[in-house]
Amino acid sequence: MYAKKNINCIEINEFSATPKYQQVINAVIASIRKDRLKVGDMLPSINEVSFEFDVSRLTVEKGYNELRKMGIVQAIQGKGYFIASTSVKQNLRILLLFNKLSTHKKTIYDAFVKNLYQEATIDFYIYNNDYTLFKKLLDHPKENYTHYVIIPHFADNEQNALRLIDNIPKEKLILVGKKPNAISGEYGAVYENFEKDIYQALTQALPALKKYHTLKIIFPESSYSASEIVKGFISFCQDHAFQSKIIRSDEFIGEGELYITLTEEDLVQILEKVIALEWTLGRQIGLISYNETPLKKFIMNGLTTISTDFERMGATAANLVLNSSKTQIENPFYLTLRASV
Repeated sequence: MYAKKNINCIEINEFSATPKYQQVINAVIASIRKDRLKVGDMLPSINEVSFEFDVSRLTVEKGYNELRKMGIVQAIQGKGYFIASTSVKQNLRILLLFNKLSTHKKTIYDAFVKNLYQEATIDFYIYNNDYTLFKKLLDHPKENYTHYVIIPHFADNEQNALRLIDNIPKEKLILVGKKPNAISGEYGAVYENFEKDIYQALTQALPALKKYHTLKIIFPESSYSASEIVKGFISFCQDHAFQSKIIRSDEFIGEGELYITLTEEDLVQILEKVIALEWTLGRQIGLISYNETPLKKFIMNGLTTISTDFERMGATAANLVLNSSKTQIENPFYLTLRASV
């Protein structure tokens, strides 16, 4: 019965993107800080938590095992899990807001969490580029956060969203991916320099690009991608005498042209057209894909990518938090030349 009473010390939020095992860890640590759990107190059993919150036993067990590694929980065979120590090192509580979850965003998240060395409690949410959801998440935090770490990409109401971000105390703010001009004051950031990055990457690829008479970038009208990418692309084409065009993915593809895709959806559409025409990338047309992922080195004998270093971005954001830094750091950007060009 004592264990059942302590079920109230576990919280799992179905709407949070924080892994459920991590939510178990966070809930136990929060309960210790609030003096709801003391040394010797028994935690609810794995089966009780699994049943109460409709999560797998493996998820709960992983959370408890991580707490054991931290020295907070002790397992006694035949009896259960008990609080062994209330000395918790985590003084940081972070609200982590990503616009969406993708392969490269997961890389950022994993590196961010890894580099915090269990020194922070993280509440992680995905707002799907939606201003209304973003506002709701930001307006009603359950806890007093020490840091707000945000990837600021919005499909609409961007200016209103940036005003909300601008109202966050700057000593608590870390921006990831972008550094909008609308955010005032001194705050931490690790960001891409979109205009410079694409210009320099295409310059590195120039010898391979010379066999194409036209470069085209697929930039959807509703895209949240930075407009600076287009500026850098146009500048490169003008400086190196390429014909250039900004298109959508539903347009026809032409021989002797090179295409730059910003989204995975547009990449798939281009690849479908190439396959239907029985063309070979790097011969009839060229293709460059934004954002490196592990699979792109295998697709169609290898896709050329231009990409920031997402693992470095996550690690840098974590270091900014750990050091309470207001430094703004430009993240590295790379060209990976493969058969598609």
